[in-house]
Amino acid sequence: MTDVRSIVDAGVDRLKGAGAAEPRAALILGSGLGHIADRMENATHVAASHIPGYPPSTVEGHDGVFVVGTLEGKSVVALSGRIHGYEGHAPDVLGIPARILCALSPEVLIVTNAAGGIRDDLVPGDLMLIADHVNLTSRSPLMGANVDAWGPRFPDMSDVYPASWRDHMRTAASARAIELKEGIYGCVSGPQYETPAEIRAMRSMGIDAIGMSTVPEAIVASHMGVPVLGVSVISNKAAGMSGGKLSHGEVLEAAATAGTRLGNLLLPVLDSLG
Repeated sequence: MTDVRSIVDAGVDRLKGAGAAEPRAALILGSGLGHIADRMENATHVAASHIPGYPPSTVEGHDGVFVVGTLEGKSVVALSGRIHGYEGHAPDVLGIPARILCALSPEVLIVTNAAGGIRDDLVPGDLMLIADHVNLTSRSPLMGANVDAWGPRFPDMSDVYPASWRDHMRTAASARAIELKEGIYGCVSGPQYETPAEIRAMRSMGIDAIGMSTVPEAIVASHMGVPVLGVSVISNKAAGMSGGKLSHGEVLEAAATAGTRLGNLLLPVLDSLG
C-alpha cells in the first residue's frame, strides 16, 4: 500500500524548499500545454521523480516537473505533466499531485486538459471553461482511509468550479476578444478512446467534452477546500463525429496550437488575485 501522506509531505517540503511558500495559484498543465510554464519568471524546476515515492508519468507530453516562480508578479507553482489512472495508479495515488499543490494553500487550483468535443459546436482549437464534471471512471481519489487534516470523509461536491472564478475567466476572454465556450467535462479511465456508442451515451447525459484526467484533481482540491478553475482545449471531435481516426499526436498538436490563447487568458486571471 502506498503511503500517500508521506509522499505528499515530502513533495510539500521539496517545493517549499524551492520557494513555493503559499503561492497565489497552483496550476496543472495537460497534454501539450506544458509550454505555459515557460512563461514563468524566476523559475525553479523540481523534477517529480526527485520526490520520494512520487508516481512516475509514462505518457508523451507529460514531463512530470513542478515549476516554482512568478506569473504577472504573483507567486505560482505549476505541474507540467500529470499522471493518469490508465497508467495503473491506484485512486488515492492519482490524487497525490493535487494534494501536494493544495497543501501549499493556493487561492485557486487551475487545471487544464486536452479533450474531445462531443457537443456539436465544440471544434478542435476551441477553449471550453469547465462548469461541472461527470466522473465516469467509477473510482475516486478519496477512496481509502480519510486524512481528517485534508478534509471530511464525505465532502460536498456541489460547487467544485465556483461561478466567481469562471466569471474572472469570462471577463479575461471578453477583454481579449478570445472566444471561450463553457460546458460539462466527462472523465473516463482510458487509455483507449471511446466508441461512437459510448459518445452517444455521454451526449445523452449532457456531457460536452470528454477526457482522461482533471476530475481526480478537482475532487481532491474540493476535498481540501481549494476552488478549481478548469479549462479544456478541444483537441478533436469525439469518436464517430468526424469520420476520422483519433490519435495522441493529433491531441498534442491541437493543444499546442490553442495553448497560446489559453496562456493569454490565464495571465489576467492571475493578475486578479489578491
